[in-house]
Amino acid sequence: MTTSAHNPATPPAAGPSGPPSGTPNVDEAEVERFRRIASEWWDGKGKFRPLHQLAPARLTFVRDQLAGHFGLKGSGLKPLKGLRVLDVGCGGGLVSEPLARMGASVVGIDPGRENVEAARAHVEGQTGAGGLDLSYRVAMVEQLAAEGVQFDAVVSLEVVEHVPDVGAFVASCASVVRPGGALVLSTINRNLKSYALAIVAAEYVLGWLPRGTHQWDRFVTPEELARYVTAAGLAAPVFKGLSYDPLKDTWSLSDDTDVNYLAFAGKG
Repeated sequence: MTTSAHNPATPPAAGPSGPPSGTPNVDEAEVERFRRIASEWWDGKGKFRPLHQLAPARLTFVRDQLAGHFGLKGSGLKPLKGLRVLDVGCGGGLVSEPLARMGASVVGIDPGRENVEAARAHVEGQTGAGGLDLSYRVAMVEQLAAEGVQFDAVVSLEVVEHVPDVGAFVASCASVVRPGGALVLSTINRNLKSYALAIVAAEYVLGWLPRGTHQWDRFVTPEELARYVTAAGLAAPVFKGLSYDPLKDTWSLSDDTDVNYLAFAGKG
């Protein structure tokens, strides 16, 4: 999320590069940007409005894929009851909290303390939150991997494109998925269309996101993500796109993965 110095009309050279060997797989400038606006996570009309708009489609994908994989009914008030889920890069809890309301036992982690505090504050202020099996922790997935903990499912939405070393990040996420479990990711494809829509339009023309939220060279193609996922010992991922309808101002699941997309993979 560091501000890009290049002309927004001209995409930079592609090819994400990881951090030097031995350094943490986190971009402190990215974390700091989120820290500064942590108080706005739950403002549906503020800086995180795009994530609020994406929420119904993203959560539908997560619910349906997890329910299908684990043989759950996938309907009713608690479709994910019985699952232990880790939300990596949970931010203010926009994914963690709904998953807990679906019946899952959820742990949300984020490297930004302010984000975790915002997530905790929001759930504490909600009616009926006392019945949720939900906890938050200031941590990175590598820490949990070192601790040897595992979950039925690991979810990390809109995080991949902010990580210096995607392959290492996916491997860490996969390592905390138990055998027979599953991994769900979402990110942004890297091509001229995604540059035009996700950066030029979203950040500079429409102002949906603060300028510098994304770096195009960190976007990941489905083919690249599939290689990272399978290299981490998971099955070939199932992909689904997210498409925007400007007339209805809504997002929906689609077969178009040119820009925003989701991936689901099981672990044998």
